[in-house]
Amino acid sequence: MKYKVVAIVPMRHSSERVKGKNYRDFAGKPLFHRIIESLLACDKIDKVVIDTDSPTIIEQTATLFPEVLVLERPEHLRDGAIPMNNVLLNTCNSIESEFYLQTHSTNPLLSPETIAKGIDEFMKSYPIYDSMFSVTRLQQRLWDPLARAINHNPAILLRTQDLPPTYMENSCMYLFTKETLIKKFNRIGDRPFMYEIEEVEAQDIDVELNFKVAEFLFKELYPGK
Repeated sequence: MKYKVVAIVPMRHSSERVKGKNYRDFAGKPLFHRIIESLLACDKIDKVVIDTDSPTIIEQTATLFPEVLVLERPEHLRDGAIPMNNVLLNTCNSIESEFYLQTHSTNPLLSPETIAKGIDEFMKSYPIYDSMFSVTRLQQRLWDPLARAINHNPAILLRTQDLPPTYMENSCMYLFTKETLIKKFNRIGDRPFMYEIEEVEAQDIDVELNFKVAEFLFKELYPGK
Protein backbone atom coordinates (compact mmCIF):
# COMPACT_ATOMS: atom_id res chain seq x y z
CA MET A 1 0.00 0.00 0.00
CA LYS A 2 1.26 3.46 -0.89
CA TYR A 3 0.40 6.43 1.34
CA LYS A 4 0.27 10.16 0.57
CA VAL A 5 2.05 11.38 3.74
CA VAL A 6 3.77 9.12 6.26
CA ALA A 7 5.00 10.66 9.51
CA ILE A 8 8.22 9.19 10.90
CA VAL A 9 9.30 9.50 14.53
CA PRO A 10 12.74 7.96 15.12
CA MET A 11 13.59 7.23 18.77
CA ARG A 12 16.45 5.47 20.48
CA HIS A 13 16.03 3.71 23.81
CA SER A 14 19.03 5.39 25.38
CA SER A 15 19.90 9.07 25.26
CA GLU A 16 23.13 10.67 26.38
CA ARG A 17 22.25 14.12 27.68
CA VAL A 18 18.74 13.57 29.09
CA LYS A 19 18.52 10.00 30.35
CA GLY A 20 15.52 8.06 29.09
CA LYS A 21 13.96 11.25 27.76
CA ASN A 22 11.74 9.65 25.11
CA TYR A 23 9.64 7.80 27.69
CA ARG A 24 10.28 10.05 30.72
CA ASP A 25 7.22 11.64 32.32
CA PHE A 26 6.39 14.95 30.66
CA ALA A 27 3.41 16.79 32.18
CA GLY A 28 1.76 13.54 33.18
CA LYS A 29 2.54 11.33 30.17
CA PRO A 30 5.67 9.76 28.65
CA LEU A 31 7.29 12.38 26.43
CA PHE A 32 6.88 10.51 23.14
CA HIS A 33 3.10 10.23 23.66
CA ARG A 34 2.76 13.97 23.10
CA ILE A 35 4.05 14.07 19.52
CA ILE A 36 2.31 10.81 18.61
CA GLU A 37 -1.02 12.24 19.78
CA SER A 38 -0.45 15.38 17.71
CA LEU A 39 0.42 13.38 14.59
CA LEU A 40 -2.60 11.11 14.97
CA ALA A 41 -4.83 14.17 15.37
CA CYS A 42 -3.55 15.69 12.10
CA ASP A 43 -5.84 14.78 9.20
CA LYS A 44 -3.10 15.48 6.64
CA ILE A 45 -1.13 12.43 7.77
CA ASP A 46 -2.12 8.99 6.50
CA LYS A 47 0.15 6.84 8.65
CA VAL A 48 2.37 7.33 11.69
CA VAL A 49 5.52 5.22 11.92
CA ILE A 50 7.85 4.87 14.89
CA ASP A 51 11.39 3.67 14.25
CA THR A 52 12.97 2.49 17.51
CA ASP A 53 15.14 0.00 19.33
CA SER A 54 13.32 0.62 22.62
CA PRO A 55 11.32 -2.24 24.17
CA THR A 56 9.59 0.36 26.38
CA ILE A 57 8.38 2.38 23.38
CA ILE A 58 7.41 -0.75 21.44
CA GLU A 59 5.33 -2.07 24.36
CA GLN A 60 3.59 1.25 25.11
CA THR A 61 2.81 1.87 21.45
CA ALA A 62 1.26 -1.58 20.98
CA THR A 63 -0.96 -0.99 24.00
CA LEU A 64 -1.92 2.68 23.61
CA PHE A 65 -1.43 3.45 19.91
CA PRO A 66 -2.27 0.25 18.00
CA GLU A 67 -2.86 2.25 14.79
CA VAL A 68 0.81 3.32 14.78
CA LEU A 69 3.23 1.13 12.86
CA VAL A 70 6.42 0.28 14.75
CA LEU A 71 9.60 -0.61 12.89
CA GLU A 72 12.22 -2.19 15.10
CA ARG A 73 15.50 -0.54 14.18
CA PRO A 74 18.05 -2.98 12.73
CA GLU A 75 21.11 -3.67 14.84
CA HIS A 76 23.49 -1.98 12.38
CA LEU A 77 21.57 1.34 12.68
CA ARG A 78 21.39 1.50 16.48
CA ASP A 79 24.63 3.26 17.30
CA GLY A 80 24.18 6.91 18.25
CA ALA A 81 26.83 7.93 15.72
CA ILE A 82 24.85 6.55 12.77
CA PRO A 83 23.58 9.46 10.60
CA MET A 84 19.83 10.03 10.79
CA ASN A 85 19.63 9.86 7.00
CA ASN A 86 20.61 6.16 7.12
CA VAL A 87 17.78 5.51 9.56
CA LEU A 88 15.30 7.42 7.41
CA LEU A 89 16.34 5.56 4.25
CA ASN A 90 15.64 2.29 6.02
CA THR A 91 12.15 3.52 6.95
CA CYS A 92 11.43 4.85 3.45
CA ASN A 93 12.48 1.52 1.97
CA SER A 94 10.08 -0.26 4.34
CA ILE A 95 7.01 1.99 3.92
CA GLU A 96 5.90 3.39 0.55
CA SER A 97 4.68 6.97 0.47
CA GLU A 98 4.63 9.98 -1.83
CA PHE A 99 5.94 12.19 0.98
CA TYR A 100 7.53 11.64 4.36
CA LEU A 101 7.24 13.98 7.32
CA GLN A 102 9.85 13.52 10.00
CA THR A 103 9.64 14.99 13.47
CA HIS A 104 10.90 14.08 16.94
CA SER A 105 9.55 13.08 20.32
CA THR A 106 11.55 16.05 21.60
CA ASN A 107 9.12 18.54 19.99
CA PRO A 108 6.18 18.03 22.40
CA LEU A 109 4.56 21.44 21.88
CA LEU A 110 4.13 20.95 18.14
CA SER A 111 0.37 21.08 17.52
CA PRO A 112 -1.73 19.18 14.95
CA GLU A 113 -2.78 22.53 13.47
CA THR A 114 0.81 23.65 12.92
CA ILE A 115 1.72 20.30 11.35
CA ALA A 116 -1.31 20.46 9.02
CA LYS A 117 -0.59 24.06 8.01
CA GLY A 118 3.01 23.21 7.13
CA ILE A 119 1.94 20.29 4.95
CA ASP A 120 -0.71 22.43 3.23
CA GLU A 121 1.67 25.31 2.50
CA PHE A 122 4.26 22.98 1.04
CA MET A 123 1.78 21.04 -1.09
CA LYS A 124 0.38 24.25 -2.59
CA SER A 125 3.85 25.10 -3.91
CA TYR A 126 5.13 21.64 -4.83
CA PRO A 127 7.08 21.01 -7.09
CA ILE A 128 8.37 24.60 -7.07
CA TYR A 129 9.77 23.58 -3.70
CA ASP A 130 11.07 20.02 -3.46
CA SER A 131 11.22 19.75 0.33
CA MET A 132 10.33 21.61 3.50
CA PHE A 133 11.97 22.22 6.85
CA SER A 134 10.77 24.26 9.79
CA VAL A 135 12.56 27.30 11.12
CA THR A 136 12.44 29.82 13.95
CA ARG A 137 12.85 33.50 13.18
CA LEU A 138 15.81 35.23 14.85
CA GLN A 139 16.16 38.97 15.15
CA GLN A 140 19.23 39.30 17.31
CA ARG A 141 22.69 40.76 16.74
CA LEU A 142 24.82 37.82 15.64
CA TRP A 143 28.63 37.63 15.64
CA ASP A 144 31.12 35.07 14.39
CA PRO A 145 34.01 33.66 16.50
CA LEU A 146 36.29 36.48 15.33
CA ALA A 147 33.87 39.14 16.62
CA ARG A 148 32.72 40.07 13.12
CA ALA A 149 29.11 41.15 12.74
CA ILE A 150 27.06 38.64 10.75
CA ASN A 151 23.68 40.26 10.28
CA HIS A 152 24.07 43.91 11.29
CA ASN A 153 26.29 46.97 10.97
CA PRO A 154 27.79 47.76 14.40
CA ALA A 155 28.05 51.41 13.39
CA ILE A 156 24.27 51.60 12.98
CA LEU A 157 22.51 50.58 16.15
CA LEU A 158 19.16 49.33 14.86
CA ARG A 159 16.59 48.03 17.29
CA THR A 160 16.65 44.24 17.21
CA GLN A 161 13.05 44.17 15.94
CA ASP A 162 14.20 46.24 12.94
CA LEU A 163 17.03 43.90 11.98
CA PRO A 164 16.54 41.78 8.86
CA PRO A 165 15.47 38.35 10.11
CA THR A 166 17.66 35.28 10.01
CA TYR A 167 16.24 31.79 10.44
CA MET A 168 17.33 28.84 12.57
CA GLU A 169 16.55 25.28 11.54
CA ASN A 170 14.59 24.08 14.57
CA SER A 171 14.33 20.33 13.80
CA CYS A 172 10.56 20.25 14.37
CA MET A 173 9.43 19.22 10.88
CA TYR A 174 10.98 17.95 7.66
CA LEU A 175 8.88 17.06 4.62
CA PHE A 176 10.57 15.30 1.71
CA THR A 177 10.32 12.58 -0.89
CA LYS A 178 12.31 9.38 -1.01
CA GLU A 179 13.85 10.61 -4.26
CA THR A 180 15.23 13.71 -2.54
CA LEU A 181 16.61 11.64 0.34
CA ILE A 182 18.38 9.27 -2.05
CA LYS A 183 19.66 11.97 -4.38
CA LYS A 184 20.93 14.38 -1.72
CA PHE A 185 21.37 11.97 1.19
CA ASN A 186 19.59 14.73 3.05
CA ARG A 187 16.05 15.62 4.08
CA ILE A 188 16.55 19.07 2.56
CA GLY A 189 16.52 19.20 -1.22
CA ASP A 190 17.76 21.72 -3.79
CA ARG A 191 14.71 24.00 -3.48
CA PRO A 192 13.53 23.86 0.13
CA PHE A 193 10.58 25.74 1.59
CA MET A 194 11.29 27.24 5.02
CA TYR A 195 8.23 26.91 7.25
CA GLU A 196 8.29 29.36 10.13
CA ILE A 197 7.02 28.13 13.50
CA GLU A 198 6.57 30.38 16.51
CA GLU A 199 9.36 29.98 19.05
CA VAL A 200 7.06 28.93 21.89
CA GLU A 201 5.82 25.94 19.89
CA ALA A 202 9.20 25.07 18.39
CA GLN A 203 10.78 23.95 21.65
CA ASP A 204 13.31 21.17 21.13
CA ILE A 205 14.53 19.09 24.07
CA ASP A 206 18.26 18.56 23.83
CA VAL A 207 19.45 19.06 27.42
CA GLU A 208 17.85 18.98 30.88
CA LEU A 209 17.07 22.70 30.89
CA ASN A 210 15.15 22.33 27.58
CA PHE A 211 13.07 19.57 29.19
CA LYS A 212 12.10 21.73 32.15
CA VAL A 213 11.32 24.79 30.02
CA ALA A 214 9.27 22.78 27.52
CA GLU A 215 7.29 21.10 30.30
CA PHE A 216 6.55 24.47 31.94
CA LEU A 217 5.39 25.95 28.63
CA PHE A 218 3.28 22.88 27.85
CA LYS A 219 1.44 23.19 31.15
CA GLU A 220 0.88 26.89 30.52
CA LEU A 221 -0.33 26.46 26.94
CA TYR A 222 -2.32 23.24 27.39
CA PRO A 223 -3.62 23.17 30.98
CA GLY A 224 -5.21 19.86 31.86
CA LYS A 225 -4.03 18.12 28.70
